[in-house]
Amino acid sequence: MAQKIVPSDIDIAHQAKMLPIGQVAAKLNIPADALEHYGKYKAKVGLDYYQQQLAKPPGKLVLVTAISPTPAGEGKTTTTVGLGDALNRIGKRAIICLREPSLGPSFGVKGGAAGGGYAQVMPMEDINLHFTGDFHAITSAHNLLSAVLDNHLTHGNALGLDPNRIVWKRVMDMNDRALREIVVGMGGVANGVCRQSGFDITVASEVMAIFCLSQNLAELRERLGRIVVGYTREKKPVTAADLKAHGAMAVLLRDALAPNLVQTLENNPAFVHGGPFANIAHGCNSVLATKLALSLGEYTVTEAGFGADLGAQKFLDIKCRFAGLQPDAIVIVATVRALKMHGGVDKKDLKAPNVAAVERGLANLEKHLENIAGYGLPAVVAINRFTSDTDEEFAVIQQRCAKLGVKAVPATHWADGGAGAEALAHAVVEAAEKPGKQFKLLYPDDLPLWEKVRTIAQKIYGAKDITASARVKTKFEDLQKAGYGRFPICMAKTQYSFSTDPNLRGRPTGFEVEIREVNVSAGAGFIVCLTGEIMTMPGLPKIPAAEAIDLDAAGQIVGLF
Repeated sequence: MAQKIVPSDIDIAHQAKMLPIGQVAAKLNIPADALEHYGKYKAKVGLDYYQQQLAKPPGKLVLVTAISPTPAGEGKTTTTVGLGDALNRIGKRAIICLREPSLGPSFGVKGGAAGGGYAQVMPMEDINLHFTGDFHAITSAHNLLSAVLDNHLTHGNALGLDPNRIVWKRVMDMNDRALREIVVGMGGVANGVCRQSGFDITVASEVMAIFCLSQNLAELRERLGRIVVGYTREKKPVTAADLKAHGAMAVLLRDALAPNLVQTLENNPAFVHGGPFANIAHGCNSVLATKLALSLGEYTVTEAGFGADLGAQKFLDIKCRFAGLQPDAIVIVATVRALKMHGGVDKKDLKAPNVAAVERGLANLEKHLENIAGYGLPAVVAINRFTSDTDEEFAVIQQRCAKLGVKAVPATHWADGGAGAEALAHAVVEAAEKPGKQFKLLYPDDLPLWEKVRTIAQKIYGAKDITASARVKTKFEDLQKAGYGRFPICMAKTQYSFSTDPNLRGRPTGFEVEIREVNVSAGAGFIVCLTGEIMTMPGLPKIPAAEAIDLDAAGQIVGLF
């Protein structure tokens, strides 16, 4: 494959010819009075208009996920954008739905999340930075509850909150490990009650999860009211509604709840709205944006974070369960390079052809395909092509997938835009339009919480069993008795392995999953189980991406990717 010189993501973005957002909306027949403009190229679509569209029959829903990620990169968001552009190129009215990027990864190690190469959503700098202010609204709503809580403690604590049993922290949208454990209220009684607390990153906030699962303002307010902030000495939960904070929180989120409309490099419509972490939270964009896209397009292409064991599992068992969604096809993104890493090749050796390593690494892809088949859904493998890939390596992937009854299609959307993913688009349409699909959730609502976790670990991860300390097992029993037994499970786990050890690539077996902590997100409506070394406040790497991000002499942003 001849090497094509592709400029940096931000250079491509600077050269893009964008349409005024009203013209993008017109492609979907969205009237001008339904838009709230945020400059020339961004707009929110009003909630009243959204409600009017729900009576329409929905289009096809395609979920893009991936194999277990590696440092080699897979390009899931890039594939989502490229596939959406390709579907439009072959005559389908397709809309893309993505999560909003967090500032933490943008200035850390991962970079932004607006796609890459010639498969991006625009305006790239805005989307990766402040965008329409949604994350700031979520941060403010979360921290308002924190302020009200500490104020309640200061002024007599009428609800009897035990300062040692407060579970509600503060948040900020930045990676800052120094804030994981802090002490608040120091300096005497005038500064409040002294107690230990901490910060999480905004995308790990329960408010973010609630925001993405709520379908109207009334539901948003009600869910916010159910947030458990702490417990009394008698272990009675105290909620945001008990503190009378949920109404004001909803006010801060009112405008943010409307979905954001932007466009791809090929001027096709895209909704970018909400953004919970996938290895900590449920990793999907808002239900509102997804349902709006389904009502307006023939095909909606959305993504779920990280590998299918995290993002897709949570999309299917949490988002689809709550929203009544049913995907028509699943796309699993893989690269030859990542499969080589799962096959034991070091990152520095990935450019050398190695068919045997690809064959070994296919065990990871196979497990993800088996998991998707267990949900009763058809899958297509998108091989995100790099210039160093060989035809022999592609052939090995396609032959193995063919034995499983799955098409594996190479795509070059990063270098060629939508034109490079047309073959993939045709394969996705074929899978999505197959009759007889019977989507089924992984576990029923009435399965006990402990057994739900065991089901995920054994069926999705391939674990031997789950374990936990006596203290954590008691918390499971307490949550079950407290009436949370019907909640789905949100696993917080490393994205790099089916196990909780990020160094175990491929398809590990014989391992156990230890549940380190379990908490209820009563407003979001799920139980969060923390495993391994997962942190709800990430840290920056030794050399953060922030070091390369700057303004040039003309005031343009450089170094953002």
